[in-house]
Amino acid sequence: MSGVEHRYEVRSRQQRWSGRIFDVVTEEVTMPGGGTALRDIVRHVGAVAVVALDDAGQVVLIRQYRPPVGRHLWELPAGLTDVSGEDLAAAAARELAEEVDLTAGRMDVLVDLHSSPGFTDELVRVFLARDLADVPPERRHERRDEEADLQVVRIDLDEAVAMVLAGEITNASCVAGLLAAARAR
Repeated sequence: MSGVEHRYEVRSRQQRWSGRIFDVVTEEVTMPGGGTALRDIVRHVGAVAVVALDDAGQVVLIRQYRPPVGRHLWELPAGLTDVSGEDLAAAAARELAEEVDLTAGRMDVLVDLHSSPGFTDELVRVFLARDLADVPPERRHERRDEEADLQVVRIDLDEAVAMVLAGEITNASCVAGLLAAARAR
């Protein structure tokens, strides 16, 4: 193992597409040995996810249709960090209320993960929510589009971990969050 790491430098950047949630850019990056290579990168706003763990040791999972993979996936309550200046814990609390009608008396950082660093800079912070309570019916968020079809379940944390290890849960932040919650417990 050599003691000197190559210093990758961006020589040029070309914006290919810009949207509300992410931008696509092509960067020319210096490579070891003197050459350069073009890399297509998705610059993402970031996201939060929440492992909501109740007093009975159950976690709240949602089943949501995801068009890019063409099927329903088991996931954690989660969402984008697209509100300017919003604290990440506040974003997590907002998503918990909007997606599964819950509040948390305690919200702790569980794990950070790069969802797919081969092509995107998306960083997801996963929180552990405890001391859960229901959002009163009159204050609940109206779910639209894919969210209108959300299936919400509570499942024992050990059973959820078994689903991860059996390949039944494949969403990256859900996998990482459930395994970290099981370890933290």
